[in-house]
Amino acid sequence: MFIEIPVPAALPVPSAARPSLARRIARAAPPYLYLAPGLALLVVWTYRPLAQTVQLSFYSWNLLPTTPMTPGGWANYEQLLDLPELGRSVTRTVVVILGLLPFSIGIPVMVGLMTRAVRGRARVVYQALVFAPMLVAPVASAAVWRWLLDPGGGAVNRVLGVDLNWLHETAPSQLSIIGITGWHVLGFAVLVVSAGLAGINPDYADAAQLDGASRGQITRWITLPLLSPTLVFLTLMTVLLSAQWTFPLIDTLTQGGPAGATTNVYYLLWDYGFHSFDAGLGAAAGILLFAGFGLVAAGLVRLTERLTFHDD
Repeated sequence: MFIEIPVPAALPVPSAARPSLARRIARAAPPYLYLAPGLALLVVWTYRPLAQTVQLSFYSWNLLPTTPMTPGGWANYEQLLDLPELGRSVTRTVVVILGLLPFSIGIPVMVGLMTRAVRGRARVVYQALVFAPMLVAPVASAAVWRWLLDPGGGAVNRVLGVDLNWLHETAPSQLSIIGITGWHVLGFAVLVVSAGLAGINPDYADAAQLDGASRGQITRWITLPLLSPTLVFLTLMTVLLSAQWTFPLIDTLTQGGPAGATTNVYYLLWDYGFHSFDAGLGAAAGILLFAGFGLVAAGLVRLTERLTFHDD
């Protein structure tokens, strides 16, 4: 026979024991207060200009304060998509990205693998020498490269034994911009690859070597797969920033020429806004550029997450 024992009901918590709403807000506020200055700057310098650009893309305006903005609807986007210069500039941008990938991935991987054994003070000196071009202002380096590429006896023509006008002929001008930009970013990419290699546990290679794997097999099947998140990151940086990296060199050396051979999407956007004085068309080009590169960035970030999860 079971005897039912009554269980006393839970006593209500006195209202004085519960923290007030103001006290709960005060406890939760400090982390957000630390973030507030950064968030405010992000809104003021990033999201507010982006919203203004979207708004401006639906207007026609010549940048003069005395001239009112005229609503134009989707006319700027329709005009932009009908212009052949947009398609050609996108093609040139793709060429620049493909041309910079050896400087941001291929050569840095080879240099990083070959210099893994460098230690101590020699490593510091080597890293400083490799990174030095990244510290040179693009305009200053452009002046030096203009002298080196001079068709009337520049050092590059003398060393190669050719007679080319590197900055005023269609094919050489694109190669010149890619080469100079690659020289700038090479040091940064080498340091990123070296950091990625330093983060790989050497026990994997030691275990594979005990199993009879050669150095090439270890590099192919262990090192490079573990380095893949770093390589995807460098690819993302190259895709997103290549047009920005080349802009000061193009503006200083070729001004988008000859015959538009070095005009990429970034320089075309600037040309619409500040050469043609069509702020609405330039804003529309900026929005299309933002959307296109945003989709590419989302895909590469997703790929990075998958590779990182696979490595874990």
